[in-house]
Amino acid sequence: MRPMFFGSVLGIGGLANGWRVASRLWGVPVEIGEGLALLAFGLWALWCVLYAGKWLRYPQEARADLRHPVQALLAALIPVTTLIASMAIGPHVPLLGWVMFAAGVAGVVVFAAWSIGGLWQGGRDVAHTTAILYMPTVGGGLVAALACAWFGQTTLGWMYFGLGLISWMSMESVLLSRLFNHALPVDLRATMGVHLAPPAVACVAYLMLDPGPASPVALALFGYGCFLALVMIRLVPWLRQQPFGPGAWAYTFGVSALPLAALRLVEKGAGAPLAIMALPMFAVANLIIGWIAARSLVLVWRFVGDLSREA
Repeated sequence: MRPMFFGSVLGIGGLANGWRVASRLWGVPVEIGEGLALLAFGLWALWCVLYAGKWLRYPQEARADLRHPVQALLAALIPVTTLIASMAIGPHVPLLGWVMFAAGVAGVVVFAAWSIGGLWQGGRDVAHTTAILYMPTVGGGLVAALACAWFGQTTLGWMYFGLGLISWMSMESVLLSRLFNHALPVDLRATMGVHLAPPAVACVAYLMLDPGPASPVALALFGYGCFLALVMIRLVPWLRQQPFGPGAWAYTFGVSALPLAALRLVEKGAGAPLAIMALPMFAVANLIIGWIAARSLVLVWRFVGDLSREA
């Protein structure tokens, strides 16, 4: 069990939030969004138990993950998905939601300081520079900002928004320079899915923190997210050279956040073309995440079958 498994919580939780907004906009059954939210919480709890078990039974392997130049930064998914799970369970068990929210925002900033402090010491191979670099500060900061807005902590939310937004702006050129000059190995191409997420998540966080109507800032963030989505579509044949695996869930962070941003913009009064774009974008996101979930279940079934045969 590795931290990358927590990526499934991002996709399912993001989709749940999309269905929650869709229920307000279009009157779809609220049970769909709440069911997905509880599924996201259940996955988060399962991965937490399994990851804790790994530390208890195989501590050397767990420590090795934290020393890996790429995989180590994926540990940021633990506090980030804790925040996603807190928003999922909060409406049903408020006290538990608040406890998880507090643990998540603290975990985000502690892990970000620890991991970025290590990067500042230099010596990093360019081959290890991938969009996973976004996770501790960009992903952590923006999801924390979104969660702060959800729990009514707007002042703290703007502080986390600054952490995420400024980190993204400073890292974007570093990652683009790496992509322009050094080919990404096949086994790391799923990390490109993370590259889609920052503008979309920043847009959602901004809309939740700002009580007013849809602003030009939010529209600008959404526009850049749409551009990155087009780039990703152009890269599909290249990306599919990597065999399907758990890393595919990295795509779901941005895939779920971009239509959520569109839905929130429509909810805040943005007119055409957002009102036209929101429904097909949301439908496509459901299809993509559903396909990834189905493929993942097939892998799990095969894995269980292999274990039973060995037994």
